[in-house]
Amino acid sequence: MAKQPDNQDRNFDELALRFQKNIYGGLKGEIRLAVLERDFQEHFNFAPFGNETSKPLRILDAGGGQGQFALKFAQAGHSVVICDISIEMLKLAEQEFVKHGLQKNLRLIHCAIQDLSKHLDSQECLFDVVLCHAVMEWVMQPHDLLVNLPAYVKPQGLLSLTFYNIHSLIYKNLLRTNFKKIQAGDFGGSRGSLTPINPLYPEQVFNWFGELPLDVLATSGIRVFHDYIFNEEHRERDPKSVVELELSFSRKMPYQLLGRYIHVISKRV
Repeated sequence: MAKQPDNQDRNFDELALRFQKNIYGGLKGEIRLAVLERDFQEHFNFAPFGNETSKPLRILDAGGGQGQFALKFAQAGHSVVICDISIEMLKLAEQEFVKHGLQKNLRLIHCAIQDLSKHLDSQECLFDVVLCHAVMEWVMQPHDLLVNLPAYVKPQGLLSLTFYNIHSLIYKNLLRTNFKKIQAGDFGGSRGSLTPINPLYPEQVFNWFGELPLDVLATSGIRVFHDYIFNEEHRERDPKSVVELELSFSRKMPYQLLGRYIHVISKRV
């Protein structure tokens, strides 16, 4: 299978439905939602995760794809902007909002995050919450993407970021004895694959956070052991315990740094 070109950011137009099923569906998706919702409930003191009487907020889902969490915010009465380079992913988001009668709470912008400022006027550029989930690993310049995100966060506003963890990818290949892949440093995904083109070292991303006007509030691993259970039958036989234990170990070292994804919540200073 041909490698994904290394000179362009990833567009999911041809993989939208597969992405929806593999990333958000099944036990993998259940674990992801459980960890994110736990983190949100601890640090978002507004609906739908905190105070139900909170005033309507402005939410940006940057690279938001089908807008799964954006929908939850809209259902709580907040105003949501979703931007994405994939028109097919945006169509999926629009379908869900229409199905729930929430079109009035939604604005879709078909563009890369790097170009978002071209589509917003000066009064629209600041948001109470910015979500950027599973995007950094699909762009060629992840540092540039991250350092521009605080510009969209209001003072004391919140940024929720997830990224694909290269340690997890390396460890899984070690367990599968894919030694040549490790020795070659060949970690980018093939065309048609859901393995990112640019998996990231958490230590590097944490250093980047240190450069920014952001205070880190929480860091969690997502799928810290699930993906290493290679027997599918064993992995699925007790999903309740899997989710409970994923939550339990998601912030403990060294397990946190084995998560397939890392979630960071930070506050704009």
